[in-house]
Amino acid sequence: MASLREAKVTGEEKTEMMMMIHDLSVTVLVENTARGADVLGEHGLAFWIEVDRRRILFDTGQGKVLRHNAKCLEISLDTAETVVISHGHFDHTGGLKDLLDVTGPVNLYLHPAALQEKYHRKKTPPHRSIGIPNLDEQALRQRTQKLVWTRKPTKVTEGVYVTGEIPRRNDFEDTGGPFYVDRSCTEPDPLPDDQALYVETPAGTVVILGCAHAGVVNTLDYIAELTSRDRIHAVLGGMHLMRATPQRLEATVKALKRYGLRRIGTAHCTGTRATSYLWSQLPNECFECCVGTVFNIE
Repeated sequence: MASLREAKVTGEEKTEMMMMIHDLSVTVLVENTARGADVLGEHGLAFWIEVDRRRILFDTGQGKVLRHNAKCLEISLDTAETVVISHGHFDHTGGLKDLLDVTGPVNLYLHPAALQEKYHRKKTPPHRSIGIPNLDEQALRQRTQKLVWTRKPTKVTEGVYVTGEIPRRNDFEDTGGPFYVDRSCTEPDPLPDDQALYVETPAGTVVILGCAHAGVVNTLDYIAELTSRDRIHAVLGGMHLMRATPQRLEATVKALKRYGLRRIGTAHCTGTRATSYLWSQLPNECFECCVGTVFNIE
């Protein structure tokens, strides 16, 4: 199993990571909730990202509504040049096989541990398989132009990066659930494959999360270290705070304030109680992040 060792990032790599893009548009294609004519929600997440006319899909949802929503929102999935996978759970990867049928060979970025078997422990067996359905490394290599393993921080395109493994440095964040790598659910899954995407824009750093199994605060702290910046403009995506204690929620809000976030889009696995708390503490920064939402920086 991949380790959670901290990646060593050189000064040269940090300089490379400071290149900025000019225009950014992020459209929510898959999310638990939907707003607008004909679009559908499902438990999952996918973002369509356009950066200076380059097109990236971050996650694919379960695969039941991705193509439908793209058609409703007039997004041509076959124009995607790059796909980034946040981690190997089915609600972020279930649409990958179908997507690759549409796009043809693309560049695919993911951590190797995303391809491990993954299970969610139930009260009584059989436990539930929650890994990537119907794809393995060989199938991905046959279907992609370039398969990029992202153990370390990795440049996707100019101004766009993935974190790779995120160091777990605080004592109040965990992976958010009973996750395992074996069918009998005896070996916990630390989810080293959990990673975030971030974009350097003139307004500041924009962070896009899958589920933040490494912890929202750990993720932001690491991105601040990689960019050598103590301010982050926006964060949107799943924050996996459904099981969070009041102490963890309080510490999360404190960190969001410390980074001076201007926009916060809570989505997917953040949870109703946590979302309500974040909105109550940061009412001017929080915004809806349902299917159909478009976040722009020009």
